[in-house]
Amino acid sequence: MRNMDKDQPSLTSLKLCNFFIYGTMVIFTGFFQLYLQDIGMSKIEIGSLMAIAPFVSIFANPFWGYWGDRTANIKRVLLMMMTGTLLLVHFVFQANTYAMIYMAMILFYFFQTPMFSQTNSLILTYIDGTRHKFGSFRLWGSLGWALTAIAAGPVIDQLGSGRISIVFSIMLFVAAIFIFTLPGVQKTTGSATVTLKGLSQLFLNSYFVWFIVLGILVSIPNTANNTFMSLYILELGGTTQTVGLAIFFSSVFEVVIFLVLDRFLKRKIHVLVGCLAVVSLLFALRWLLMAEASSPVHVALIQLLHCVTFGGYFYVGVQLTMLFVPKPYRASGQAIYTLSWSGISGVVGGLAGGWMFQNFGAQTMYRTGMMLAIIGVIGFGWMWYNLHKHGYQPRQPDELPDDAEEEYSTV
Repeated sequence: MRNMDKDQPSLTSLKLCNFFIYGTMVIFTGFFQLYLQDIGMSKIEIGSLMAIAPFVSIFANPFWGYWGDRTANIKRVLLMMMTGTLLLVHFVFQANTYAMIYMAMILFYFFQTPMFSQTNSLILTYIDGTRHKFGSFRLWGSLGWALTAIAAGPVIDQLGSGRISIVFSIMLFVAAIFIFTLPGVQKTTGSATVTLKGLSQLFLNSYFVWFIVLGILVSIPNTANNTFMSLYILELGGTTQTVGLAIFFSSVFEVVIFLVLDRFLKRKIHVLVGCLAVVSLLFALRWLLMAEASSPVHVALIQLLHCVTFGGYFYVGVQLTMLFVPKPYRASGQAIYTLSWSGISGVVGGLAGGWMFQNFGAQTMYRTGMMLAIIGVIGFGWMWYNLHKHGYQPRQPDELPDDAEEEYSTV
């Protein structure tokens, strides 16, 4: 892929669309649970409903990632996803029975859940071959997430949780406008034809497979926290504004993390895997602190660690996926990587987390998360040792042109 236009206005639109996409998603991710509680759902029911998102993403992420690679037009695919999301969010809030809510959520999440991975692919497509770095664009997403979270709390307090869809729709519509203004991209003659056979052979790379499996384990407590943190804050006596403050703290310093990693992190596979071991250790510390929290303010302040843990894992994971996956399959690779953070782990985090929260309390849920993070420390530490000692020699997928095979084997 190559850019047809790399002028400054197009790059500004790319930053702003990230700001509004992430701002849109924090409204739904951070406050939708409050609406569900207001209409009478229990924690187990909320957990099972929110688990629909990762379950659907198991199919939606590969589907949209494959077509993003196949059509070589991520911009068009992303606009289709945003249109479907914009229409279906209103069905979610108009549903008046549990069965209707579940059906509406399945359709909604089919379009919404792959949006982050395809946004990452969009950034990588437009900055490919330029001096620009991924972090300088992704940090705008963190700004959108943080600033929208802190501003949305008072707004939702005034409008009521049933009006979340209005704020959501306005933000998403603005994001779509900025994506629409981006220049088109075209497929070069040297690009490989994307096939399902070639995509399936990515899983012959044992290091990539272990990276995904360990990512699932580390992300289970993270998805449980995303689902139930707002309810935990209310249980400790907090308010909707405290929830917004906690979400703000969770992302406000991600900007600094991305800038520091852009500047100092070496793009070598063994270095990046070592970073994941360190981040997993910080995750374990975070869940231990959450289990010991005694007030809503404590929970909000602990979310500052989210900037380093999730922000660091997200950034390093995107870079590792670029190195593990050959260029023609990057949209699919990013979809698979995102799936490790929002697919199977999300189903387990939602269902098991809701069951633990309901029957044993949030403290047990977070202590279990700490143990899973420690497994991640051990797994990534072992990967780092092997890569540092023996180097990285992947098996090359079939059906790649010579230049793609060379790029894949020399990273």
